[in-house]
Amino acid sequence: MIAAKGSAGEIVLALVLLFIGIALIVKGGDFFVDAASWIAEVSGLPPLLIGATIVSVATTLPELIVSIIATAGGSVDIAVGNAVGSVVANLGLIMAISLLFMPSKVNRKDYLFKSAVLVFSVINLLLIGFFGGMKDGNHILNVGLGILVLELFFLFLGENVYSALKLGKKPMANGLTEDSNGANTDMAPSEEVPATEAEETPVKKDKKTILINILKFIGGAGGIVGGAFLLVNNGEKLAKVAGVPEGIIAITLVAIGTSLPELVTTISAIVKKKSSISVGNIIGANILDMTLILPVCAMVSGGALIMPRQSVLLDLPFCLGLSLIAVVPMLITKRFRRWQGVALAVAYAAYITLRVLFT
Repeated sequence: MIAAKGSAGEIVLALVLLFIGIALIVKGGDFFVDAASWIAEVSGLPPLLIGATIVSVATTLPELIVSIIATAGGSVDIAVGNAVGSVVANLGLIMAISLLFMPSKVNRKDYLFKSAVLVFSVINLLLIGFFGGMKDGNHILNVGLGILVLELFFLFLGENVYSALKLGKKPMANGLTEDSNGANTDMAPSEEVPATEAEETPVKKDKKTILINILKFIGGAGGIVGGAFLLVNNGEKLAKVAGVPEGIIAITLVAIGTSLPELVTTISAIVKKKSSISVGNIIGANILDMTLILPVCAMVSGGALIMPRQSVLLDLPFCLGLSLIAVVPMLITKRFRRWQGVALAVAYAAYITLRVLFT
């Protein structure tokens, strides 16, 4: 499986190119989300709706593109390891950091649906892994079962849209309602309408802004794709020259690299003392990783995505365990507690240790 070890120079070069790929993915994702949001705003979509659809999906593009390129190139260990490993890293590393530094009270209903979808999506993939069929001693995810998983993605996205529209038409102090653009409905013509933030800061549409956002969109997409190629190709090369299995590279360097946007968001939220932003972002990102990436890879693979035995017997069970540690105590006590952060970090360390020992 692993070729002879290469020189130190080859290992260093592969590492440098791999980190350049990660940097391109992170910055490219940043540019792409900014430009996509601007395009949506110019088209007249409400900001809440943009966040619920375009931004939430766009932030998952790095993991998605990396796994698609890996699948197309035959590096299934990297494709699956990146998708599942990103979830493990998000929970065991990034969410652990958030809870260690910033335990908090929560409104249970804000997290109930997302928590249920997260846990169910992992259980669903586990069941598919165990009972979905075998090929050459490995478990498989075929297109039909992939579409079943993809339905959870559309369910989650639909709930995001519904919640955004519901928030966009909220009660005002005088008992009236405000639509998603801030306009006061059912108001008498003589009453004064306060200017909304959107009205105070209209979306810029001058030639310079248009050019900048077009370049951001193209450059961002190019950065993600180019960075993904560098990440996958040098991940494979590093595995060969360093004598390390591709799966280990995938769940560590690749998975953590593509999860850097969530890490940046978490650190920013800790500094600003806004825990809900961090935790909500992590849970949402995990749902998208679980319900979008693997089904799409199954389609790219030409009918059946091979899920390595380690993924089914070790990665997904740890995913489920981490998900339960993250959400069940919170749903019972209405709090994210510091001990959950400790438990997540310990479980993550145990997972990496077991993965190295038994791969």
